[in-house]
Amino acid sequence: MFLVLMIACKSGQPVVTDSSSSDSSLDQAANFSVESQDLLRKQKELKIQRYKPSASREFDILHTDLDLQFDWENQTVTGKARLTIKPFFYPQKVLVLDAKDFEVGTVGVVVGDSLQKLSYRYNERELSVFLPKELTVKDTVELEVNYKAFPERNSGDGSKAITDTKGLYFIDPLDTVPDKPSMIWTQGETEHNSKWFPTIDRPNERFTHTIKLTVPDTMVSVSNGKLVKQESLGNGFRKDHWEMDLPHAPYLVAIAVGNFGKVDASHGKIPLGYFVEKGFEKGAAKVFENTPKMMAFFEERLGIPFPWQKYDQIVVRDFVSGAMENTTASIFMEELRMDEREAIDSEWDYIIAHELFHQWFGDLVTTESWANLTLNEAFANYSEYLWNEFYYGNDQAALKLVSEMEGYFAEAEVKQENLIRFDYQDSEDMFDAHSYNKGGVILHMLRTYLGDEAFFQGLNQYLKRHAFQSVEVHDLRLAFEQVSGKDLNWFFNQWFLEKGHPELKIEVDYSQPDNVLISLTQLQDLEENPLYQLPVEVSWYEGKDRRSKIFHLTSANQSFALENEKPVSQVYVDEGKNLLARRTQGISNEEFAQQFIESQLGVARYEALDSLISREAKTELSRILPLALKDSFWSVRENALGFLQSDSEWRNEIEGLEEVVYDLAENDPKNSVRSAAIDLLGEWDPDKYQNAFKRLANHPSYLIAGSALMGLVRASESKLDVSTVENYSGEKNYRMVIPVAEYFIMESVLGKGNWFATKLNELNGEGLYYFLGYYGEYFTRFPNEGKEGAIESLIHLLQTSSKDYIRMGAFQALMGFADQKETLEKIEKSIQGEKSIQLQNYFGYFLEMLKDEN
Repeated sequence: MFLVLMIACKSGQPVVTDSSSSDSSLDQAANFSVESQDLLRKQKELKIQRYKPSASREFDILHTDLDLQFDWENQTVTGKARLTIKPFFYPQKVLVLDAKDFEVGTVGVVVGDSLQKLSYRYNERELSVFLPKELTVKDTVELEVNYKAFPERNSGDGSKAITDTKGLYFIDPLDTVPDKPSMIWTQGETEHNSKWFPTIDRPNERFTHTIKLTVPDTMVSVSNGKLVKQESLGNGFRKDHWEMDLPHAPYLVAIAVGNFGKVDASHGKIPLGYFVEKGFEKGAAKVFENTPKMMAFFEERLGIPFPWQKYDQIVVRDFVSGAMENTTASIFMEELRMDEREAIDSEWDYIIAHELFHQWFGDLVTTESWANLTLNEAFANYSEYLWNEFYYGNDQAALKLVSEMEGYFAEAEVKQENLIRFDYQDSEDMFDAHSYNKGGVILHMLRTYLGDEAFFQGLNQYLKRHAFQSVEVHDLRLAFEQVSGKDLNWFFNQWFLEKGHPELKIEVDYSQPDNVLISLTQLQDLEENPLYQLPVEVSWYEGKDRRSKIFHLTSANQSFALENEKPVSQVYVDEGKNLLARRTQGISNEEFAQQFIESQLGVARYEALDSLISREAKTELSRILPLALKDSFWSVRENALGFLQSDSEWRNEIEGLEEVVYDLAENDPKNSVRSAAIDLLGEWDPDKYQNAFKRLANHPSYLIAGSALMGLVRASESKLDVSTVENYSGEKNYRMVIPVAEYFIMESVLGKGNWFATKLNELNGEGLYYFLGYYGEYFTRFPNEGKEGAIESLIHLLQTSSKDYIRMGAFQALMGFADQKETLEKIEKSIQGEKSIQLQNYFGYFLEMLKDEN
């Protein structure tokens, strides 16, 4: 083939270029082509190298029998495991089991009542067992492995969702921490259960099991399935026999051992148990009280009965995640450990629903690989929306969905990944706002597109077809396609198999009020992201009637004529915030005010108020704040109250405003709104409302009582005496503790060092985080009260807390002592092992600032 270069000139005659120049250009093009191909080849080779396939099924474990004893002092597990196995398809001579950080003893094949020893090779991670003969798919054998497991050895970094990888955890095993019970619990996801029993630790494995646990006879054990037998060993110990007769994945095997109290409940014939530290049973009954209703709702929605023998929910100390959906035995973080009074304001339904929905999506039907993790987590995430929608209403559900979107968008600023991705570096990387938040919102968009009937019938078919099996994303697509009759490749391709999200520019032309023109432009980088097909709802109001139309965006630039006929002055694109899209639209303050006034959707009114607040649109806010305080959606009322705290001048600018706020403080049906109203009155005039605050400080709700107590503390004319505050000093809830701490600091009350130290040990979670600032300030102001001990306690939290925000709070409190060289050196030493990149950067920034100042 010859390449002829022709350049037009005025005469229109062809111009022949110099042959040497032409040869040079050809050489350059050839060189460029070679370099380009070489780069492309390397990229494709790297893609192959990074590919993480679903685990090959060489063997199938049919049943696992575990007999376990625990050495609490040395934090080890002595176990005997019997595994019933068979080749999956091809003949096999060597069985490879995951067995991390074991000391392996005798390994053999069970023959009648005897054990025929087998040779094996062990490398601290995998146990390779050499079988007595080549096995075929027709052969089933039972192997026995005797071992000691060391969960503390080589425990590594986890993920944002699961912060450690020990698999099995001894909590205060020797009972040396005051007010902290000794317990054992496990956390198997992703592949960490092989830290305490040998198995094929992959999500596409599945087996039944029995677990025998030797435990102190003063303690309670909980595991998967049913407790079928308890035998006294006569030496202060008992052996509990747990049987799981339905197959599930290895990472879902779990145990918990502790001095638990139990609340019994039921859903139909399904027994329910709520396990919590003794003394907190009444709180657990309240926290988990909606579990039977959730079960009934999910069963009705899915058309599939709860698929397991029972369902227990266990609250433990120091959990490395928010919660974990172990089959029939979900484990929760200690924040759900509440007394009866605290539980009045429990807002944990979302996490309870999340783990319960996993019993269908994740446990009954399980992702075949971590690349497909969103098939577990997207559904659990979306269950939170479904429960909110059913039980608390559309407005609360919609605002929850927006929160999920914002979580994803924040992560998308740092990284954008395909939802289904086989090139992750570590399986823990999959536990992110893509797999959870984005996945949940995508399911919502699919539901909106298909309609409820097709969507839930599709889920029903998916669950029935793949019960007790592993799945990949195409199984889900095919189920929806078979039910709906629609091709959904386009939907799954752009949302599950591509990265990114739409970035929409929205323009509305009102020049023809009876036929408004809506123009949409997709602005996302098309080299990195797809060009999306989007069903877009456009809505408007004719008096009190809401109208809407669905338009299908299939181009980069597309305009739609509304053909509304009756003239309108304002339309809304995706008023309900159902689309996962960043959007740009020129909306004036007046238009947001109109949106607030006429929209029937709480999420749209919330958006309008929030936007006007961020713009400091005083004129429009003057009009809508009185409406916002009486809005039917509690989040709107709460948002308005929070804004009013930022500027005391509003108190006098809107006639009757203070009376409305006081009425909310006394009578609003939502305790969090009452609390916000009390906070606002405390900001405006704490002395004026002393009588109300004294009464409300003893309200059963800690939200209300804590805000009232803070109002009492802040009074300047009628100051509280110490004895009155002392009446509240024994409270253990942080909402009451913090006002007391503020009083002790602001009034310079000495002799409270022990009180602050006690509260530091009593508090946990967000309450501990909020308290840390007061703790540090007290000992900074009054060092003779125990400054050195306070520093050591904060250093300990900085080094050992599993929660990023607690380590950050401890660091912030320590900054009050950083003017001392010795303390600064301790801080710098303590953060050397910090695992979180965000916290590394945060710590480094402030320490660098300190050095610059000094």
